[in-house]
Amino acid sequence: MKSDNIEIIQINISGEDKPGLTSSLTGILACHDAFILDIGQSNIHRTMTLGILFMTTTERSGQIMKELLFKASEMNMTIRFEPITNEQYSDWVTGQGKNRYIITMVGRKITAEHISEVTRAISDEGLNIDDINRLTGRMPLDEDERAPKTSIEFSVRGTLMDKGNFQRALMELANKGEVDISFQKDGIFRRSRRLICFDMDSTLITTEVIDELADRAGVGPEVRNITERAMRGEIDFRESFEQRVALLKGLDVSVMEDIAIHLPITEGVDRMMTILKRVGYKTAILSGGFNYFGNYLKRRFGFDYVYANELEVEDGKLTGRYTGEIVDGARKAELLRLLCQFENIDIQQSVAVGDGANDLPMLNIAGLGIAFHAKPKVRATASQSISTVGLDGILYFLGLKDSWVEPRKQ
Repeated sequence: MKSDNIEIIQINISGEDKPGLTSSLTGILACHDAFILDIGQSNIHRTMTLGILFMTTTERSGQIMKELLFKASEMNMTIRFEPITNEQYSDWVTGQGKNRYIITMVGRKITAEHISEVTRAISDEGLNIDDINRLTGRMPLDEDERAPKTSIEFSVRGTLMDKGNFQRALMELANKGEVDISFQKDGIFRRSRRLICFDMDSTLITTEVIDELADRAGVGPEVRNITERAMRGEIDFRESFEQRVALLKGLDVSVMEDIAIHLPITEGVDRMMTILKRVGYKTAILSGGFNYFGNYLKRRFGFDYVYANELEVEDGKLTGRYTGEIVDGARKAELLRLLCQFENIDIQQSVAVGDGANDLPMLNIAGLGIAFHAKPKVRATASQSISTVGLDGILYFLGLKDSWVEPRKQ
């Protein structure tokens, strides 16, 4: 087609979704040798909206629009035509090269106010929304199968004026609005993550195992005080670890099995692990806790790796000492790097999840670091956080839709 003899036309069709609609419309374009430049479709409830941008000759455009109008009327659909100039099309193509980002909202409920505030922040930053998708299944009026959750994903495009300020603005909205918001650059690594590393205590389980051991040893208050100070980052983890382990001296190791069996598992762990394994992720526990309990979770949920601390035992009792190297914050980051090397993946393909100050080193080097129900210092430092839903909320930060990973009911 010669440039002075072509027309670019956008058509938008909406109405009740029905089989054969797209085939009929594109068939008309095919009969007239029209060239489709772009096409997109979305469905809400039973209503479908289809957009097609096509190029044709000036001689054929009138007949094409006439036939499309008749077909849309025949199928009880509304159709709108819009001519696009060469300059408008060129500007649009140029815009496709701008940076792309993914903003994910997750919460028990996402309200119109939540969406309004996030989209206002997007607009204020000069970004354009290209696409909006719901990641969770359609919410029934009565949710009784599992704790309710909703997730919406925005694909946005543009040049950020200040990435740090924008991310902080989203975190502030999340903190005040009882909704979690993730902001990630959309690229090859986001779509090819392969390894997820978890802290154990207060992440995979809702307790600190050393506190449970301390209760059995009769030193619960002393150990909990040290634990809280360490998790807030007030004292060095290594120092606090040595102090707490020393207080366990003389405890019979037989209590460890009972504690393991009765560990309180965090909401969403079972579903999360089932789906992560189904889609091929490698999973690891990197814990400042203890191997005995990490290996119990490994057997129960199918984790691939466990790295934690080993308590020294003599004559069936804890000695108040440990063996091997302490798994502190620096060691967690080192283990994350080593696992990426072993799995032959780039560190940008890794995810780290944790709640405490000793998790920050691995959260900061992972491709995606998520603070989970974290202490204030950790939430303030981490770029992503989840505080409103269970651990399976990270599935949506990974871009997984319920409809992709969960079997349909028969």
